[in-house]
Amino acid sequence: MRFLLAIFLGIAGLITPYSAFAESADVEAVIEGVDEDKLTLVLDDGKKYQAPEEFNFDGLKKGVKVVVFYTETDGKRVINDLQIVE
Repeated sequence: MRFLLAIFLGIAGLITPYSAFAESADVEAVIEGVDEDKLTLVLDDGKKYQAPEEFNFDGLKKGVKVVVFYTETDGKRVINDLQIVE
């Protein structure tokens, strides 16, 4: 029985999607553009960051320095958290 359980766990580990191992990253940059309709921010690093539906854009405008915590999912940088740097 233990042998079967070990085989099952081994197979499950092999077929687990690698996206489950996605890591969060962060970047400190200046906002170049804000699009509230498309829920995106463009930073001076040249990258576009996707915000979740419930994201609050208050105080975010071009020229504001921010730290963005994000996870890369399906080729998109999805914002987990954002802090304004003063």
